[in-house]
Amino acid sequence: MRVVIQRVNSASLSINKEIYSCIGEGLVILIGVENEDTKEDAEWLSKKIVQLRIFGDDNDLMNLSLQDIDGEILVVSQFTLYASTKKGNRPSFIRSAKPSTAEPLYEYFIQQLSILVNKEIKQGIFGADMKINLVNDGPVTIVIDTKQKE
Repeated sequence: MRVVIQRVNSASLSINKEIYSCIGEGLVILIGVENEDTKEDAEWLSKKIVQLRIFGDDNDLMNLSLQDIDGEILVVSQFTLYASTKKGNRPSFIRSAKPSTAEPLYEYFIQQLSILVNKEIKQGIFGADMKINLVNDGPVTIVIDTKQKE
């Protein structure tokens, strides 16, 4: 699994020009699922994200986690995170898992996050055409790939 995490002051997700989900201070997480990903990847990744100390403390140092600030999460499926641009000009998505594999892992990842933060995780609709508006805080943007955990 690969994620792009953005620390935000706020974010909203629209589908068909209607706001579907929105959050205040917290994280927007774009997640891509690869063919070889498993539930163990989702569990490791959700724990890592919740424990990341990327929010400012009283001294404006990144010492606080999402849990410390009682932040919110918006998760968006993003198969294009596994785009390969080695050949030609049209990206290949051959490493991206098919929806029958990716969607259950996406849902499991959201479930794990919800358990860890003990609150509802906002999300889009898997595979839908979505528009995201966000106010990136910092900006702080972090990429994590479960295949590079060691």
